[in-house]
Amino acid sequence: MLRKILLAVLLAAAPISAQSQIPHRILFIGDSFTYFQDGVYTHFEKLSAAAIPPIQVQTDKSVFGGAYLHRLWDLQEPVRAIDKGTADVVVLQEDIPETSVADFREYARKFVNEVRKNNARPVLFMAWAYNRLGWISMAEIAQAHRDAAKELNVDVAPVGLAWQEASKQRPSMDLYGPDREHPSIFGTYLATCTIFATIYNRDPGGIKYAPPDITADEASFLQTVSWKTVQDFWK
Repeated sequence: MLRKILLAVLLAAAPISAQSQIPHRILFIGDSFTYFQDGVYTHFEKLSAAAIPPIQVQTDKSVFGGAYLHRLWDLQEPVRAIDKGTADVVVLQEDIPETSVADFREYARKFVNEVRKNNARPVLFMAWAYNRLGWISMAEIAQAHRDAAKELNVDVAPVGLAWQEASKQRPSMDLYGPDREHPSIFGTYLATCTIFATIYNRDPGGIKYAPPDITADEASFLQTVSWKTVQDFWK
C-alpha cells in the first residue's frame, strides 16, 4: 500500500524528466474488444498526454478479431511482439465467454511468463459479459480474474466491473455497440480510463481528453467510475 501511495505522489508531482521509472511503452494484446472504436491504445496515448503532468506514451498492439488468449498464443504473432522486449507493460485482454475459465488460466500463465521473461509488467484486462454467450456471469468473469491474479501475482484492470457499475448508475449511457457485444465509444473510453488507473495507480479524474462524442460530464462520470472500481477491486 505504501508503495502505491508513493507512486501516486510521484506521478502527480514529478516532472516528466524525473519519471524514468514510469511505464511509457505499452503493448496491447487482445481481440476486437481492444481494437474497436479506434482502439483502446489510441485513446490511452491521448489520455496520458492530457494528464498533468503529461505522460508521453508509445503504444503498440497485436490484436486479432475473435481471438481469445489461447488462439493468440497459437498465432504466435503476439508472442513475437512481446519477445521484441520493447514494452514496459503488456496488457493482456481475455474474452472469457469465447473460451473456458480453465483455458484462460492456462494461457494467462503462459503469456505472463513470457512477459516477465522480457522484463515487462503484465496486466490482465478483464472484459465484460454479453448475452450472445451468456453461459458465464460478470461476477464469475471477475472471480476468474481475481483467482488468476492471485496465482500469478499480477494486476487486473477490472474493466467489466466498471461497465457493470456505470450501467447501474447511468442506464441511459449505453456501453455496448449495436451488436450488444462490442463496445460503444463510452465502453472503449471507460476501458481506457480503467487501464490507465490500473497501470499508473492514478485517478484519471480531471484529465481533459475525451473522444468527440463524449461530453465533459460523461467523461468525468466514466473517469470517476473507473477509479473507484480499481480502488475497490480487492476489497
